[in-house]
Amino acid sequence: MSIKGTALMLAVLFLAGCATSKEELLTHEGQTMLDIWSREAGAAASGGRAARELLDARQSLRRPLTAADVQAAPVDQTRYTRTARNEVYSQFKRLPNPDLVMYVFPHLAGTDPVPVPGYSTVFPLYQRVQYALPGERVEDY
Repeated sequence: MSIKGTALMLAVLFLAGCATSKEELLTHEGQTMLDIWSREAGAAASGGRAARELLDARQSLRRPLTAADVQAAPVDQTRYTRTARNEVYSQFKRLPNPDLVMYVFPHLAGTDPVPVPGYSTVFPLYQRVQYALPGERVEDY
């Protein structure tokens, strides 16, 4: 098959694809998203068995703690409580960023030479704080 024949076939296929309408390909039969949700989730308005089962499942998840549940729970649950702080620190460990100590010798500074005494300053090796990816080993650093 020649290049012209292949190009002609691709052009015909492309134009055939543009000839169809969105309504023809994606029919929604006049239903809104609320109608579809109500039908699939078994809304309470329909009063069907599916609606009752869904409501019962939700109610079982919302049950309050009983006295036995409270007694069985450990006293200190802060280690098991998810907070933004412990999620970040447990998943993304900080990589070490060593401090560098630099000594600045006494010098003259400014347009009118003013003596500046010598001093030490500390700054991190890396400009930004770096974090390890989840699962990446940081214990060896």
